[in-house]
Amino acid sequence: MTSYIQELQVQVPHEIVQYWGWFLALGVALVLLGAAAIARSFAATVATMLFFGWLLVFASAIEIGQAILVGHWAGFFYHLLSAILFGIAGFILITRPLISAEAITILIATLFLVSGIFQLIAAVAVATPGRGWQALDGIITFILGLLVLAQWPASGLWVIGLFVGIDLIFYGALWIALSLSLRTS
Repeated sequence: MTSYIQELQVQVPHEIVQYWGWFLALGVALVLLGAAAIARSFAATVATMLFFGWLLVFASAIEIGQAILVGHWAGFFYHLLSAILFGIAGFILITRPLISAEAITILIATLFLVSGIFQLIAAVAVATPGRGWQALDGIITFILGLLVLAQWPASGLWVIGLFVGIDLIFYGALWIALSLSLRTS
């Protein structure tokens, strides 16, 4: 069986190309923010918990507003219950960010362990091209889960900030690469 990979040709409008410098600045800012988050992973973890807590509180307010505005319909209590749960979860994240970070960290570690096992099983069970890379990804993911779990609950104070920082660096690198490719086009 032959697989074909087609290249998707995308034309970027001139209005976007002329602002490549702003995209570059965004990428550099994200990389710097990511480096700061890694350097201060405890503070980044607390900030992330507070950020998500406030998002849930605002989502709760919007959900309550929607339930009230819609009025008497079959989904009223569902939306009201969702709003209450969002509000409670947001309140917990805001008032207890460290305990919340520890709880979420153990969930992340468990997710890594399970995901790593499934990646390994899939690499062995399904003969796909590049399955060695998939097996390596499974091993690395499983080891990351073990490392996070081995340091828990202390890892709950820095893991989320570290992961957010790493994500910001890669996202910033993506914007830098995009901006540089726009400059040459």
